[in-house]
Amino acid sequence: MTVSSKTKCTMGLLAALALAGVGCWIFQLVRGLGVTGMSNSNSWGLYITMFMLFVGLSAGGLIVASSASVFHIERYKRVAVPAVITSIVCICVAGMFILIDLGGIQRIWRIVTGPNFVSPLLWDVCVITIYLVINILDLVWMCGKKADEHKVEVLSRIALPVAILVHSVTAWIFGLQIAKAWYSAIMAPIFVASACDSGLALLLVALIALNAAGVFKVEKSLIKSLSGLLAVFIAVDAFFVGCEVLTMAYPGASESVALSHMVSGATAPFFWFEIVCGLLVPFLILVFSKNREKTGLVVVASALVILGVAAKRVWLLFTSFITPNVYGAPGIPAGTATAIGNPSPDVWMTLGTYAPTAPEVMIVVGVISLGVLAFMVLSNKLLRGVDGAAAR
Repeated sequence: MTVSSKTKCTMGLLAALALAGVGCWIFQLVRGLGVTGMSNSNSWGLYITMFMLFVGLSAGGLIVASSASVFHIERYKRVAVPAVITSIVCICVAGMFILIDLGGIQRIWRIVTGPNFVSPLLWDVCVITIYLVINILDLVWMCGKKADEHKVEVLSRIALPVAILVHSVTAWIFGLQIAKAWYSAIMAPIFVASACDSGLALLLVALIALNAAGVFKVEKSLIKSLSGLLAVFIAVDAFFVGCEVLTMAYPGASESVALSHMVSGATAPFFWFEIVCGLLVPFLILVFSKNREKTGLVVVASALVILGVAAKRVWLLFTSFITPNVYGAPGIPAGTATAIGNPSPDVWMTLGTYAPTAPEVMIVVGVISLGVLAFMVLSNKLLRGVDGAAAR
């Protein structure tokens, strides 16, 4: 296996960014979560946003790989290995964001000694762990000396519902909170739909990049077929978002305040970016057969889908934090490091505000860089020289 100098430089840059992220994370461990932009009003921030995004990106990849085996779709079996590699990397990145958001990672062992079995957070830890184990077994049985088509097919029958469940449980963390505007029966379907389109979009970008780098050859007809499937997923995602918005907008609905924030308030830019750039534009590109034959357009549409789902995670998460559950003066204690160190009227908050700090952003960049680096290493080791038309 030979690695070009350009690839080595890219990997070196990614490693440097990852190390910078580790440095900022250590700084956060020493100083506490007060170095972030989070507060009592916005108890979740950029880390949980990225967690939601990468769980979906991971689930989408495994859904494609498992469906290929369960439903015997031979053309999709050709991309099962890169799909599983993508899935493993993304779920590991998602898990890292959860550990970072805990703040005191040294207390993670309390999950084992004092589990709360009615908490969706514990459900999520359990299902993500199972999901990661399935991904690793899938990859082992697809590649190398231990390759076993029968085991992969049997495991896929388990992996497919688990891939759907992992994003459903993530959705229930939000959808089961009665006190927030997330409270919705279709929160899980919304999350699964966005996992399917964003995960498949990421897989398409990865396949095209691997093909361009000469690591894994993929037929254009396969890219065209997957792009058509992506158009279907986009339409389903748009339908569920429309259902949720209609319910919120109906006269007398208790979520009307949250809807006003989404449509014309603080989170409106993210909402409309997703609707226009993340759903409408990619669908209009991919719905036409000729456009699906053009690699450049497929990459643009796929990238817009991923960015659109990222925007969805922003407006979905933060819209419910804008209006605190406690109204009127003096409000709720901010809980930020600045407020604690400098007592003043600013200690109190009557409106939720959030902006990520430099350490937060650097940590996120570092984690994503580590994920990309892991993908490059695994791809070069397991895929280089393999023809997508003959894989599996």
